[in-house]
Amino acid sequence: MVMKHVLLAKFKEEVTEEKIEELIKGYANLVSLVPSMKAFHWGKDVSIENLHQGFTHVFESTFDSKQGIAEYIVHPAHVEFANIFLPALDKVLVIDFQPTPVN
Repeated sequence: MVMKHVLLAKFKEEVTEEKIEELIKGYANLVSLVPSMKAFHWGKDVSIENLHQGFTHVFESTFDSKQGIAEYIVHPAHVEFANIFLPALDKVLVIDFQPTPVN
């Protein structure tokens, strides 16, 4: 049962582009440190609809199960990273879901 963990972020204004790049690299590195984290993708908002509500970045992680997300959340590497990443954010929204194909 594949699960997706999606984090929408708006960085604080004082966070530099260089710091954002460093944080993204740290986030991506979690795939090599947390066994339950199978994949990581990210991107910046490019929508023309202007419905982003201030969120500028999206981060998507893939797990094999809901239990895998639970293991990730308490994993020491994730906890250490979150203590650096979250203070850099002005806004954050996290959603976990199981992708469902359209029949």
